[in-house]
Amino acid sequence: MTSLKRILVIIWVISKYRLDQLIPLTLVPWYVRALLMLAPWHFFPTPKKLSRGERIRLALQELGPIFIKFGQILSTRRDLMPDDIAEELKLLQDRVPAFSSAIAKSIIENSLKTKIDDVFDEFSEEALASASVAQVHTAKLKNGDEVVVKVIRPNLVPTISKDISVMKLMASLLETYWSEGKRLHPKQIVEDYEHTIYDELDLQKEAANGSQLRRNFENSELLYVPKIYWDFTRTSVLVMERISGIPVADVDELLEQKTNMKILAERGVEIFFTQVFRDSFFHADMHPGNIFVSRQHPQSPQYISVDFGIIGSLTENDQIYLARNLLAFFNRDYRQVAQLHIDSGWIPKHTRVNEFEAAIRSVCEPIFEKPLSEISFGHFLLRLFQVARRFDMEVQPQLVLLQKTLLNIEGLGRQLYPELDLWQTALPYLEGWMKNRVAPPNVLKNIQLHAADWAEQTRQLPQLMFHAISQLQSAEQHRLEQSQQLHQLQNELHNQAKAKRNRMIGLVLVSAAGLLSFPAASELITQMNTPTALLLAGGIYLLALKRY
Repeated sequence: MTSLKRILVIIWVISKYRLDQLIPLTLVPWYVRALLMLAPWHFFPTPKKLSRGERIRLALQELGPIFIKFGQILSTRRDLMPDDIAEELKLLQDRVPAFSSAIAKSIIENSLKTKIDDVFDEFSEEALASASVAQVHTAKLKNGDEVVVKVIRPNLVPTISKDISVMKLMASLLETYWSEGKRLHPKQIVEDYEHTIYDELDLQKEAANGSQLRRNFENSELLYVPKIYWDFTRTSVLVMERISGIPVADVDELLEQKTNMKILAERGVEIFFTQVFRDSFFHADMHPGNIFVSRQHPQSPQYISVDFGIIGSLTENDQIYLARNLLAFFNRDYRQVAQLHIDSGWIPKHTRVNEFEAAIRSVCEPIFEKPLSEISFGHFLLRLFQVARRFDMEVQPQLVLLQKTLLNIEGLGRQLYPELDLWQTALPYLEGWMKNRVAPPNVLKNIQLHAADWAEQTRQLPQLMFHAISQLQSAEQHRLEQSQQLHQLQNELHNQAKAKRNRMIGLVLVSAAGLLSFPAASELITQMNTPTALLLAGGIYLLALKRY
């Protein structure tokens, strides 16, 4: 019932802003067009004073956090969205309507169990930024440190729960009734997103993510991560060092301070691959509202990252598999790409490698040796999806966040430096990472890292060997007992079969003797030829068998 109510709310909002008018009807089947013609939104007038971008933005805002995040992603896709819509959706990154400062203060005081004035010398009444899940206020601690205070929006959980219920319902319908549903795992993807969005509501988890990123990039020229003030951080409140930087989407101001845009774009790619492959811990919400550029050293620009609610990670196997695939793509070794997909189990084992190789080549070959401005990762992924469908490739939910982050990286790169060659920027890093994995220093480091575990296992080795030998002896004894029982059973069956056969022969002989005791039968048998006599004997035998 809750899901149905939420669906009705979604239909109401679509009707209110007449978003149906933005659907290209020529791209949908006739029965969908007929359904749209009968939909209730035809009773609503078109909002004349609002542009189409404003209508979409306001509808997403009204529908809540999950839809706002969808709009944030679309705002970076200038190749997929018209400029007027993208400009409006960009406001969703940090210009969502704020809730009152009185509510924010109440949440802070309830979380910290103290008064605002006991913690801060200054606290801004007006929100510095407001996004889908939380809003931020500037403040000054008693020790004089300039900080920002992030506060979770009130009453978010019920709305998110309803949206997740709707998504689960739609995923279940897709998996049940759509031919591609089982391959794409929509239910598992929704479950993963559910964990992600609820983690984002816990600011202590976000603070822990920020601390880890700060350690990973300590003293780095690539990325600066603000300090977390743990004494004043709770589930609904996060206090963090205030940074001074230029929003990465403000290209005009970056150019005004003579920022080296080429280096800036290349460092963005390097940060992404460092997080994915060196650390296996990557910022998975890299829309422009969360990324700033330091005002210092514009010729050697440094990124500043905030908002660590969504973090992704990969297993070592995923890292190696992804790196080998990307290197094979970069080297145009499509045979290896095809073979890696089959070896990993993502493509059925019966797939013909040469056919899959040819399909991948048709997608990848056109994208090389072009600047980023002429390459659309969105269209490229769409083509790969079409190839995947032909070869029954299953979607890997653990890579969904990574794919989303790649899309954000492309959007940022397109805004900062359209001539950036994403492939050639990433290739040296990947090659270096693969070489370093097998380099002697790293092998030695790996040995040192696991030495304590191996030593502990070695100490326990005699006891483990004793248990293993005991188990082997028990298994051998059990095998011998089973072998003896099987031998006895075979003997019994053999004896029973032998006794059965003897009884049958006896019955045949008795039957024959009884038959010959009749003079007429005896005379008849003596007059039979040999084949007839044999047939008669066989019949007697079968009768005896049936009788037995």
